[in-house]
Formats: sequence, structure tokens, C-alpha cells
Amino acid sequence: MTDLSTCINIGKDTETKLKQVGIDSYEKLVSIGSEGAFIRLQTLDPGACLSLLYGLDGAIDGTKWNKLSPERKMELQQFYKMAKRK
Repeated sequence: MTDLSTCINIGKDTETKLKQVGIDSYEKLVSIGSEGAFIRLQTLDPGACLSLLYGLDGAIDGTKWNKLSPERKMELQQFYKMAKRK
């Protein structure tokens, strides 16, 4: 089981929030996915931002959030708009 604090893009604050919503390891984050984790985090923080979603996705891929492909960023932006409407 890999500690979230060792993941790229995951700071102390995000790690704490992920644990509060039941995501306590890198493996669990991967199995839930960035979108699923973001939906869970919105229950704690309704103002969760697009950068957080990028960060979660990058953490899963082992990539800095700002190095995600333009195509992936577009997919995440579409998901984010949908998630914010709920």
C-alpha cells in the first residue's frame, strides 16, 4: 500500500481530505479514479477547483498536473463542468 504523501501533486491538505473520504492509498486512488475521487472530495469542499481534478489525474499517472495532455485536460474540463452542475 503506497502512501499518498509520496504521490506527485498530493500535498498535506489534499492527502488529509482524501483520507476523510475513504481514499487512504495510491492504489485506492487509482481504483476510484480521478473523477470518482473528485466527486467524493466535493462532499467535503463544494468549491473544489479544476486544478484539484488535474492534480488527482496527474497523481494517478505520475505526472505534474500541468503536463497533462491537452486532450486529457479537455476531458477533465468537460467532466468538471458536469460535476459542478450537480
